[in-house]
Amino acid sequence: MTSTDVTTSMFERIGGSATIETLVDRFYQRMDTLPEAKIIRAMHADDLGLITGVLKRYLTEWTGGPKLYTPEKGHPRLRQRHIGFAIGDAERDAWMLCMRGAMEETIADSAARQELDKAISGLADWMRNRQ
Repeated sequence: MTSTDVTTSMFERIGGSATIETLVDRFYQRMDTLPEAKIIRAMHADDLGLITGVLKRYLTEWTGGPKLYTPEKGHPRLRQRHIGFAIGDAERDAWMLCMRGAMEETIADSAARQELDKAISGLADWMRNRQ
C-alpha cells in the first residue's frame, strides 16, 4: 500500500483540531446572536462553555480525529440525549443556519465543506423528533 492509497479523514481535510475549535466557537457565537437562532438558543444553558467543549470533542471524533468523545460520554446516542427537546423542522433549520455559517467561515476547502454539510444535514434531519 502506498501513501496515496490511504484515505484522508474529514478531520484532516478540514484542518484538524484548530478548525474544529474555531468552527464550534463560530457556531455558538451565531447561535448566541442570530435572531433566527433564538428557538435553539433557548434550549441551551445560559453558559455555553460546557456544551461547547462537548461539541468540539464530538465533532473531532465524528470527523475521524482522535477519540475524545466516547471515552468520556460513551456511545453518542444523539437522539436519546436530545429526546427531551422538541426538535422539528424549525429547530433543525435554525441549527443548520448556524452550522452552515460557521462552516463557511472556517472551512476553506469547498469540496470538504460540501461533503461535511451533507453529512451534518443528514444528522440534523435525523434528530427531528417532532412534526
